[in-house]
Amino acid sequence: LTMKVPGLFVATRGGPFAYMDISLQGSRTQDMLLLVDGVRINNRLYSGTMSDTLPASMIERIEVLKGGQGLFYGTQAAAGVINMVTRGYTNDLNGLVTVGGDTNDSIHVDGYARGKAGPGNFVVYASQDKSDGFDPYDARQPSSSDSDRSYDIWSAGGKYRIELMDNLAIDARYQHTDARLDNTNPTLVAYSKNERDEDIASLGVDYQVTDWAQFLVKGYWHDWDSTYTTVRNTVQPGTGAITGQTISDLNTYWGFEDKGINALAKLTPGGPFEYVIGYDFQQYSGKDDVLLIAEQEEEVNAFFGQIRSTDDLIKNGSFAVGVRHNESSGSSKTVWNASGRYDFTSWLYAQANAGTSFLLPTAEQLYAIDPFSTLGNPNIEAEEAENYNVGLGGELGMGPLFAWQATYFTRDIDNRIQFADCDASVAATDCATLFPTLDPSYFNEGVYVNLPGTVEVRGFELSGTVDFNNGFTAIASYTDAKSNVEGGAQLVRVPRSYGKVGASYEAESGVWGADANVLWVGKIENTVAGFGRLAYGDYVVADFAAHVFIDADQKHKLTARVENLFDETYRTALGSALVDGTQTSRRFLVGTVGAPRTLHVSYSYAF
Repeated sequence: LTMKVPGLFVATRGGPFAYMDISLQGSRTQDMLLLVDGVRINNRLYSGTMSDTLPASMIERIEVLKGGQGLFYGTQAAAGVINMVTRGYTNDLNGLVTVGGDTNDSIHVDGYARGKAGPGNFVVYASQDKSDGFDPYDARQPSSSDSDRSYDIWSAGGKYRIELMDNLAIDARYQHTDARLDNTNPTLVAYSKNERDEDIASLGVDYQVTDWAQFLVKGYWHDWDSTYTTVRNTVQPGTGAITGQTISDLNTYWGFEDKGINALAKLTPGGPFEYVIGYDFQQYSGKDDVLLIAEQEEEVNAFFGQIRSTDDLIKNGSFAVGVRHNESSGSSKTVWNASGRYDFTSWLYAQANAGTSFLLPTAEQLYAIDPFSTLGNPNIEAEEAENYNVGLGGELGMGPLFAWQATYFTRDIDNRIQFADCDASVAATDCATLFPTLDPSYFNEGVYVNLPGTVEVRGFELSGTVDFNNGFTAIASYTDAKSNVEGGAQLVRVPRSYGKVGASYEAESGVWGADANVLWVGKIENTVAGFGRLAYGDYVVADFAAHVFIDADQKHKLTARVENLFDETYRTALGSALVDGTQTSRRFLVGTVGAPRTLHVSYSYAF
């Protein structure tokens, strides 16, 4: 995703299996929805990205849908959707087993098998990842005695599809994940970890009633249970010398449950149009004893419909128009979406996407009561967005094939939810007024509010690929996204511009191949406590990989990849922390850094 997908920026905060910043065409992280086979992974109440849920070896392809996708998915799809599709079913038994490691003292083992069993088809898989990790910060205090961010993640799952009749099929899927991930900190932490127990299950029914009517019904369940433990060093005021340790959290719980049913009917009666009608029910519940969020539950009912053109109406093009109505606790939203494409010739096409979206507030924004961080505000309203994507593209060439695309995009965001200081400097943010019964000691930091004004996102995306028809291909893209808040400043943690160049070669025999990628990221800014608005980013990172089959049947494969080939030291986030023992709240700058130069080596066996 980082190196290959035009318009998409991804920056991990601490290496593999970490939270990350995502920006698609100038978006914020929370504007993106992550799915696995259509099931939500970043929950509505806890919207942070959770990319470690699925073993990478199980991914067959990744679909990136750009522009507002609220019609089918509801909240959190204001800028787009990333759907990770798992490996498909086969009738023949086959699979893959991989073992590997890297120079950050990591080990990796995974495998899958698929085929036919009984009346249906199956896929089963498992993976294990362990690492001592690396130090994710470029500055820290002596009181932070645990520096490297380690992890230990195990997951296993499977799916089974059975065709009861020629026109009726059932698909069942389940996955379990156990994880332990370090939460390092540049000050005071002696030991900190998150331990997670996660289950994802779904059951789908595909019923072709007639030649022109198909019904799809899917129920899903996503359960996430984490415990948080932190041991902090105590320091002597003035000197910062470590004098002892205290337990600030001991198996403190946070988690959520997300379940729902999606029913969809696709009607193709013939003629110029076909129709999609659907109902979406989602039930969220969550609790967080770290942020002191009591058990919360919310239900969402949504109805949506879409009209799509067929070849009977337009031979060289297509369009679709749809609407969705959402009803949730105290909130009612209706959004629309229209999209289309027209092929002028075999080498030139135009496409467009327009619509509205919404982003419901998270549990933290609504309910958090943290004396060291933030206050939730149950009175805040959902954000609203309006977006337009317009593009031209085509293919050229009789020998080498050149494909290109140019896209202009806009997005306007109203009711932006933002953290604001707990004082009267911003209207309605006086915490004593908002929370008259709350102890004033909780007013140390700030509260979430809806800010006035409109965020205006304006930008363009250019991409091109070349296939030389000799095993060599190349790809390049450039994105410029001006995401301005009221007053003209760029949204924090959203890069203004970035570019990607990649090349790959596959030998005609298929025995070996190589791949190289370069990523350039321009300036990024963040508002840092004690320092104001500061810039980071502005880096170039290169990766190189190669593989070779060591047997004639091409079942045994060796792969080597160098991540961050030139060992660039670059920041993926910027913040600050208190100096050890300070009595004047003196702070120092802390950058979260990308992975150092890392050699990954693996062996795989296919059967």
